[in-house]
Amino acid sequence: MSPRPLLLLSPLLFACSPAGPAADAPRPEAEFVGRASCVTCHELEGQLYEDSHHDLAMDAPTPETVLGDFDGATHDHYGVVTTFTRDGDRYLVETDGPDGTPTTYEVAYVFGVDPLQQYLVRFRSGAMQCLAVAWDSRPADDGGQRWIHLYPDEAIPHNDVLHWTGRHQRWNTMCARCHSTGLERGYDQETRRYDTTWHEIDVSCEACHGPGSEHVAWANGERPEAQSYGLAISLKDPNAGKWALDLETGNAVRTAERGSRAQSERCARCHSRRATIDEAHVDGSSFHDQYRLALLHQGLYHADGQILDEVYVYGSFLQSKMHAEGVTCSDCHDPHTAELLYEGNALCARCHVPAKYDTPEHHHHPLGGDGAQCVDCHMPSKTYMVVDPRRDHSLRVPRPDLSEKLGTPNACSSCHDDQDASWAAEQVRGWFPEGQHTEFHYGEALAAAWRGTLDAEAKLTRVVADPEQPAIVRATALDLMRGAGTREGAQAILASLADEDPMVRAAAVGLFDAQPESHQARRHVVPHLEDPVLFVRAEAARVLAPVKDLPAEDQPAFAAALEDFVSTQLANADRPESQLTLGTFRMQRNRLIDAERAFREALELDPTFFPAIGNLADVLRARDRDDLAEPVLEAGIKGFPNNPALLQSMGLLYARTGRAEEGTALLGRAAALDPTNSRLVYTYAVALGSTNRVEDALGVLDEAHLRFPANVDVLQALATYSRDLGRLPQAVEYARRMCALMPEDRGALQLLQSLQQAAAEDG
Repeated sequence: MSPRPLLLLSPLLFACSPAGPAADAPRPEAEFVGRASCVTCHELEGQLYEDSHHDLAMDAPTPETVLGDFDGATHDHYGVVTTFTRDGDRYLVETDGPDGTPTTYEVAYVFGVDPLQQYLVRFRSGAMQCLAVAWDSRPADDGGQRWIHLYPDEAIPHNDVLHWTGRHQRWNTMCARCHSTGLERGYDQETRRYDTTWHEIDVSCEACHGPGSEHVAWANGERPEAQSYGLAISLKDPNAGKWALDLETGNAVRTAERGSRAQSERCARCHSRRATIDEAHVDGSSFHDQYRLALLHQGLYHADGQILDEVYVYGSFLQSKMHAEGVTCSDCHDPHTAELLYEGNALCARCHVPAKYDTPEHHHHPLGGDGAQCVDCHMPSKTYMVVDPRRDHSLRVPRPDLSEKLGTPNACSSCHDDQDASWAAEQVRGWFPEGQHTEFHYGEALAAAWRGTLDAEAKLTRVVADPEQPAIVRATALDLMRGAGTREGAQAILASLADEDPMVRAAAVGLFDAQPESHQARRHVVPHLEDPVLFVRAEAARVLAPVKDLPAEDQPAFAAALEDFVSTQLANADRPESQLTLGTFRMQRNRLIDAERAFREALELDPTFFPAIGNLADVLRARDRDDLAEPVLEAGIKGFPNNPALLQSMGLLYARTGRAEEGTALLGRAAALDPTNSRLVYTYAVALGSTNRVEDALGVLDEAHLRFPANVDVLQALATYSRDLGRLPQAVEYARRMCALMPEDRGALQLLQSLQQAAAEDG
């Protein structure tokens, strides 16, 4: 079949897009006008949008919008019974409240539609909470039409961080921005109350196109001089390229390189795992002026970048060759119905000639059968929220060989569950002897860093220095290169400071936070105080926060960037994580009382947020108030008796206050509870050494070295303690290993030379 010519955007987006870049003339602040104003001219697009998932993202509860069974249905989850009833026009839910007491609540809004629907309850604080029992709206034949708990395999008591009344299930914070249009969160930090409003209850036209008042004025002839037809943003690619099939390769190529990522960045504002750093409404700014995208962190993604936790789409898509070649969202999805443009392999056939790709010679499965669908191999799915399968948008080639090396999943084994990864890898090697399994993959570098292997830095450097690697991958590799000790690693970091992608620049800037007052930090980070992207400026300010004596000519930019940083955190003032970051920042600026206030605010927002407990103790120590820090930590440990970080903080406090033996015991407990944390193990070993238990310290360090062979701190301690016990040959060997990891480090070289001299003198 021959694919029809590819239209990158809908007729609406073409009609309402400017022919060229907007002039620099200032424009009036646009206001929201609502869908009714849009459809007077764009009737077809309005019809396509109606009843789409965006249209049904949120609604008032009515017989037409409520899908769940509210005729006395019940759901029992680990002894907590939830009952759903109606009282006239009111939809009621009886379930456990914030103190565990069964309480009846009225449903304020329905949330979502397919494959499940959630229900929102409004509290007096203005917070709206998502009930953990949701309606499975799939057909009964597919297992739906039932109430389900979103954590089916674990009890969630009222004091659990994931309880439906807690902050993680709060609509205002977690959901609202992506399910409504023109949202104003309206959080008051003084009262901790919300007055959240929106212009439209669902994801409407202006959620993507921006506030429309100027465009309406232009269309009505009231502002003919309006730049860009009065549109708040342009989703049209300025290069006006199209896709054309290259029959020789079997793939489509663009007639002109894509000149704008506005459309995919617009979708990414909701379809990504990210944190808001600026609550401004949709405009033409960079994604990174409003959000901080989550990198390929352990626990969110597998080492090779496949989806693990609920990361949505954008972080995966940025890894893909499709993104690199210029594919954007509307190449596959209709922007108004949000549906696929074609079903099955017909969608992929728009850019990939079926005669080459939709054949057994390519996919090695019978035509039309399991495994013959492109998405089965290149977009495997993972199910979230019990019933919601979502496809990995990295559009990767299956790599069962990486499953052998790294333990990552692969599409082959997900279907052939009676075979292991070795079998699948052998099949792929037989089909494609020169395939990608012969090539290095960035997953090998990320896995090496996560495991702390000796070759981790070399592999990470290889990724960072390769411009063909996706920006999100290079940024992730940079983030893992803390303490880089090789010349090649340092050069890769410095080169990344000038990268065109803000994620890469920000990650490179962030590596200087270990020595913010060094000449290197000042030289390389100060210029980024005026970076054009907010995320990078804020990161530069964070890194330089402890610096007190920047030259006068840098002070204005520093002051402005510090304000930028604070604003990025206040954008999430209702989250304890932001209060923790603000408190740490204020400690670095020597504003200890303000820091203490921020840490206490974090604990007011979430008493179970244990990182703030340790930091509060730290700021009290900095104020010479260990007497106040001790009861803070005692209360924290009472609530979290097996929390390694709190045990470590208390152990260090005991050591400072003359109770070294008690402190060492607590540090030992902390290290035993989390033996994968090299810092905890190292701290325990140092505590043993400081109490004259050097042999014991060496034993702990020897085990740590086996687990963390690339940890320089462990090697330095091994060398030092071995020297103290007169074991100079062993000390020299540890110092040699240290220098191999950090060949450019003068301190490591000096240690090795002094040990070699001592060994020579000892004979």
